[in-house]
Amino acid sequence: MTHEAGIPLGIRFKLLSDTPQDSAAQVVSDVVIGDYRDLDTLREFARGCDVITFDHEHVPTEHLRALEADGIPVRPGPDALVHAQDKGVMRAKLDAIGIPCPRHRIVSDPEDVVRFAEEGDGFPVVLKTVRGGYDGKGVWVVDSAEEAAEPFRAGVPVLAEEKVDYVRELAANVVRSPHGQAVAYPVVESQQVNGVCDTVIAPAPDLEEDLALHAEQMALTIAKELGVVGHLAVELFQTRDGRILVNELAMRPHNSGHWSMDGAITSQFANHVRAVLDLPLGDPRPRAKWTVMVNVLGGDFPDMYSAYLHCMARDPKLKIHMYGKDVKPGRKVGHVNTYGDDLDDVLERARHAAGYLRGTITE
Repeated sequence: MTHEAGIPLGIRFKLLSDTPQDSAAQVVSDVVIGDYRDLDTLREFARGCDVITFDHEHVPTEHLRALEADGIPVRPGPDALVHAQDKGVMRAKLDAIGIPCPRHRIVSDPEDVVRFAEEGDGFPVVLKTVRGGYDGKGVWVVDSAEEAAEPFRAGVPVLAEEKVDYVRELAANVVRSPHGQAVAYPVVESQQVNGVCDTVIAPAPDLEEDLALHAEQMALTIAKELGVVGHLAVELFQTRDGRILVNELAMRPHNSGHWSMDGAITSQFANHVRAVLDLPLGDPRPRAKWTVMVNVLGGDFPDMYSAYLHCMARDPKLKIHMYGKDVKPGRKVGHVNTYGDDLDDVLERARHAAGYLRGTITE
C-alpha cells in the first residue's frame, strides 16, 4: 500500500523481504530476499538507496545505527524507532515528557508483580513483554502470582501496567517530516475483538472536541519529542473518568489509519512517503462525514474472491483492499472501507462486506 501511494509520484522502491510471498514482494519490481536481522544483508540491500523506511519496527536498532554511519538516511531513525520497539523505553520517555500513561513499572518476577498490584488497586494486572508483541501477542491479563509466571519464561524484561478502566480505545495518527512539518488525522475509535483490531470509525463518534484536540496535540508532541519522521500511530485509552492515556506507539502506517486510503484527502501511506522523502505533506482531512474500516480476517473459506460479485453488486461504493496473503483462520488478509453521512448505514455496509468475504455471512 505504501508502494501504491508512491506510484503517482514516480517513486521507485527496493524491497527487503523475508519471502517472495510477502504482500509487498508481489507488487514491487526490485525485491531482495533476505533476513533483516543480518547486518551484512542490510548493508548490501541499502547500497544505492536514497532512504530506508519500514513496514514493521523489528529491525535491530544497532543495525540501523550502522546504516546511518554508512551515510544511509533511515526514517524514522533508530533513536525514534526504539520507542516503538521497547515498551519499557517508551514508557520512560513518555513519563519524562509529561505524557499521561497507565501506572507501570518493569517487574522482575511473579512476586514483584504481586507487589506492583498491591501498590495500586490490586489484581488484575496487565503484563507485557517489552519487545516483540503485537495484536494481543506478548500481552497477559493476570489475577495472581501463579498466572504471572508465563511472561517471564520468554527471558526478556516484563512491563507491568494497571488494567485501565476505559470506555473505549482511540488512535491518533500523525505524520512528521524531517524539517518538522506535521499533520494530524482525525482521532478515530478502534474496536478490538480478541486482541485484534476489528473496526475503525473515523472520526471517533461523540468524542468531545477538547478531548480530540488534546489527543491530537499529544500525538504531535510525541512525534516532535521523539524525533519521529514518517507516520506515527498513538493508540489511546479513553478512561471512564474522562482522561486520555497512551497505550502503544507504532512508527509506520498503521491499521488504525487504513480508513484514510479512501476516506481522507491524503492517505497515511501517501503522507508517509512524502515525509520520508521530505516532501510537503498532504491534507489529512476527511472526504466524508464518516468512514469505517473493518478488517477481513481469514476463516474457513479460502476463496474470498468468489465473494466479490455479491459485495460489489450490493454496494458499488464499497472499497475492498486485499493483501495477497494465504488465508488462515484469524489472520488479517484484507480490509474494507465504506463512507457516507449516516454512521449506522456505513457501519452495517462495512461489517456485512467483511463478514461476507470471510464467509460468516452468506446472504
